[in-house]
Amino acid sequence: MNHKSPEDRKRGYTKDFLLATALVTTGLVISGLSLTQLKTHDPQQMAQATPPLQSTPGAETKPSAPAEPVTTGTDTRPSSVPPQPARPDAEAQKAGAEPALPPAPAEKTAPPIKEK
Repeated sequence: MNHKSPEDRKRGYTKDFLLATALVTTGLVISGLSLTQLKTHDPQQMAQATPPLQSTPGAETKPSAPAEPVTTGTDTRPSSVPPQPARPDAEAQKAGAEPALPPAPAEKTAPPIKEK
């Protein structure tokens, strides 16, 4: 299927090799230039992700963190506020109470599958 003479193939390989060599050389030159530029610049000119921390005025007189809340060892809800239902009862709705949640969507059902 390949009708090229051996000299044509050799010439093609030589061109491919020269192109590959030129690309590798170009990449090495660019890498070298980049490294020399990084070494010659002052490292203080590098970008910083976050600004340095600065204290706020009067920070010496303020406490650094709020005190931790005292726990009783039980993980219960505060008893001072009773939980409210998401949907008020019928009497409360008549009195004007709004439900906290929207009405549930109707169930979608398909017709029954017919036997073959």
